Amino acid sequence: MKKEGIHTDKAPAAIGPYQQAIRVGEFVFTSGQIALDPVSGEFHSGKIEEETVRTLDNVKAILNATGLTLEHVVKATVYLADMGDFAHMNAVYEKYFAEGKPARACIQAGALPKGAKVEIDVVAHTD
Repeated sequence: MKKEGIHTDKAPAAIGPYQQAIRVGEFVFTSGQIALDPVSGEFHSGKIEEETVRTLDNVKAILNATGLTLEHVVKATVYLADMGDFAHMNAVYEKYFAEGKPARACIQAGALPKGAKVEIDVVAHTD
């Protein structure tokens, strides 16, 4: 199995020992993304809507670096620090996945990196 690491300067660098994404065959697996600024690497805490926008923009940038778009996403996992933020996160999420909605799980996590309110990872298919 050949694994290809994916990196783009248009998304934040990994904050640990992992890749932004990995391509294996016809699939791209992103690492979890939070509301990190891709230029400064600083975390921008804010309302759940703002964090969701920055998080999904980071996911989108990583996919774009592989020649893919959000329409190629087949599975998304959303981690929320507080399930009470679900409706507000979902309102933003729905705008990003207006066409071809992927399968999705949403989980309340005990805590997220840097005190984030939301973290999202996706699996995309190149076909």
